Amino acid sequence: MFRSGGQWLRGLRLPRFPPRGTPGRPRSVCSREGEGNPPLSAETQWKDRAEAVIIGGGCVGVSLAYHLAKAGMKDVVLLEKSELTAGSTWHAAGLTTYFHPGINLKKIHYYSIKLYEKLEEETGQAVGFHQPGSIRIATTPVRVDEFKYQMTRTGWHAIEQYIIEPEKIQEMFPLLNMNKILAGLYNPGDGHIDPYSLTMALAAGARKYGALLKYPAPVTSLKPRSDGTWDVETLQGSVRANRIVNAAGFWAREVGKMIGLEHPLIPVQHQYVVTSSIPEVKALKRELPVLRDLEGSFYLRQERDGLLFGPYESQEKMKVQDTWVTKGVPPGFGKELFESDLDRIMEHIEIAMEMVPVLKKADIINVVNGPITYSPDILPMVGPHQGVRNYWVAIGFGYGIIHAGGVGKYLSDWILHGEPPFDLIELDPNRYGKWTTTQYTEAKARESYGFNNIVGYPKEERFAGRPTQRVSGLYKTLESKCSMGFHAGWEQPHWFYKPGQDTGYRPSFRRTNWFEPVGSEYKQVMQRVGVIDLSPFGKFNIKGQDSIKLLDHLFANVIPKVGFTNISHMLTPKGRVYAELTVSHQSPGEFLLITGSGSELHDLRWIEEEAVRGRYDVEIKNVTDEFGVLGVAGPHARKVLQKLTSEDLSDDAFKFLQTKSLKFSNIPVTAIRISYTGELGWELYHRREDSAALYDVVMNAGQEEGIDNFGTYAMNALRLEKAFRAWGSEMNCDTNPLEAGLEYFVKLNKPADFIGKQALKQIRAKGLTRRLVCLTLATDDVDPEGNESVWWNGKVVGNTTSGSYSYSIQKSLAFAYVPIELSQVGQQVEVELLGRNYLATVIQEPLVLTEQTRNQLQKNGGKDKM
Repeated sequence: MFRSGGQWLRGLRLPRFPPRGTPGRPRSVCSREGEGNPPLSAETQWKDRAEAVIIGGGCVGVSLAYHLAKAGMKDVVLLEKSELTAGSTWHAAGLTTYFHPGINLKKIHYYSIKLYEKLEEETGQAVGFHQPGSIRIATTPVRVDEFKYQMTRTGWHAIEQYIIEPEKIQEMFPLLNMNKILAGLYNPGDGHIDPYSLTMALAAGARKYGALLKYPAPVTSLKPRSDGTWDVETLQGSVRANRIVNAAGFWAREVGKMIGLEHPLIPVQHQYVVTSSIPEVKALKRELPVLRDLEGSFYLRQERDGLLFGPYESQEKMKVQDTWVTKGVPPGFGKELFESDLDRIMEHIEIAMEMVPVLKKADIINVVNGPITYSPDILPMVGPHQGVRNYWVAIGFGYGIIHAGGVGKYLSDWILHGEPPFDLIELDPNRYGKWTTTQYTEAKARESYGFNNIVGYPKEERFAGRPTQRVSGLYKTLESKCSMGFHAGWEQPHWFYKPGQDTGYRPSFRRTNWFEPVGSEYKQVMQRVGVIDLSPFGKFNIKGQDSIKLLDHLFANVIPKVGFTNISHMLTPKGRVYAELTVSHQSPGEFLLITGSGSELHDLRWIEEEAVRGRYDVEIKNVTDEFGVLGVAGPHARKVLQKLTSEDLSDDAFKFLQTKSLKFSNIPVTAIRISYTGELGWELYHRREDSAALYDVVMNAGQEEGIDNFGTYAMNALRLEKAFRAWGSEMNCDTNPLEAGLEYFVKLNKPADFIGKQALKQIRAKGLTRRLVCLTLATDDVDPEGNESVWWNGKVVGNTTSGSYSYSIQKSLAFAYVPIELSQVGQQVEVELLGRNYLATVIQEPLVLTEQTRNQLQKNGGKDKM
């Protein structure tokens, strides 16, 4: 197509490209320092039994083998179908960064870099690790806001990160065209590593600590046994494993299919370009920092005396290797590349040449176009898989090099200690379900790839692949009236608009078009009556002769009496909050458990595993998709619903937290008197096909009372004012229930030895070091979202967990963890929002009393006590 040295591409001279399928070298395509390391041959020995069998010899699988063996696990076996690094590892660009827009994934990045810094010393294997730092470039004001937003989310972590001025950027990267640059986000210690050498060093470490790395040893079948172990069949023999870990990269789908699972993964083609030596680069006294031009959507770094740059093209131009999904990965594909396609990335090449003008004179000596595996949301899938005993995954890594070290450690700790070392539910493989079709996966992977460098707003929504098959019975009724949010495959109203209001999706770091409508919905619930679609809740039925024993073992709270509901928490062995559910005792020994949409299979897996481990005689059924849920809340909720049933809904007849089966206009409903708004309300559980009819009768019955819809944004503001905690924000596997203020729901004196009980007693005896508090703060046009830094006396001392605007006091409101000595009511601290610290005050919670408490106080002593 092109002649070597004979054709120029608008400034870049092109090489002759290798034909499709040309095998790559058995090390980094860029021939970095690790090139001299000889490949380590696989052992000739074999093991018939293993504690863990890891399938896949890329950097992630080898890292897990290294960490398990180093931690003391005996009989760790890794099986690789061809040779180590074959797949996506060998051709990776090898970028390493402390930065991540999420929260705990920062810990994964941090651990990886710290491990890579010492790996050569530990194993004797060179890894080719360069740490010149990295700079993300802002060329628009909104991008500067994003940097400020990310600074407050990083301030309470161990990571170094700074916003730097253009002058400093030019000093660090003198080859830049500075015309459009407004600011940079700088991470010292970032850089790049040779993926081949890294994997070989991890392999050397794994062998040093006793792991067996066997290759070529393609797995041909996986057979589960009744005792939870696995027979792993290969061409060289079989291994009986206590657990298996799928770390097979773009072969992960094939491995999953062996046991009937369809992992939502798809390979995409990613290209990067390597130039020849550039005089201006060669003349530099120190290595250039890695550059990320976010508007241009490319990364660029120094490669010896030249440059390497890789773009992320738009979802319309990027290429998905969809035939690998429909027909499978071609047999024998390993260290091969796809044919280059520079036309696809031409737009980014031109932007890169404008940003770094020396590129215009450079020759291209290599174009790498290789497969990387994407999940729908670009994040990997890490952890145990629901529905299959002792089957773990570490798959879907779009950025496997930076994740490998930290994920290896994270999974190793989880496997060895029975609980995750910290919360990473965003990586939970069980965030996907039967609704995650191949068509959805492809649409989302295209979107995720194309959106690699878009501005990361709070409350972000992405619309590709929506809606899925998982819509509630109200979707068609409500879709034209509201802004929908995506929750575990479901569409759920975030906020509703009225005629004349701006209905568009307007993401912002500041208050935006939903602010006023949400205020109206807040008033609707506080003053009249509102209706909300809560169908995305996860819903489980549990029954059987051991159901009470199981739940008493799982939950820190007591089991509610028949006909009643309570809030209960499942704790980890170390006393952290694994989950929060409502537990309704519907009939003797039969329970309805409700959890949030995002933790449906996360919680179900835990319950199922404990049932099997303890040999409890129970039946557990996931009924999430069978039932819809309608929430009705507000001072007129009882009056409206009473019109639809002969059942007495009075306070004496239908008490708070009571549950009953009844009919509303002949529609069967399980009604629970509970509302996350903290106002008078019921949750109405019903057959999904009855949702539209139930909604219609409720709305018609409430016309006189001024009934209207409300969404999850208003519900969040309402629950924060009532000081209701949210799982995933105020509590998760990073927190214990005592520091989260959940003592009321934890019964340490109940006879059952529930999971985490002994650890919690030790935590209580030792005393807390921090506590969750409620803060009010006066801001201007920005509100806390959660995960912002909390300052006191010039230092970061804690973090917010969630926040909102309080429409009752017209100030911002937030939950935050602070040191115990700063948790007293009246204590003043500061919360960092968009580069500015706002004064915040610890208040007596709740800001607004719940309806139940208000009524109780009135009964006990009148309004003066309120």
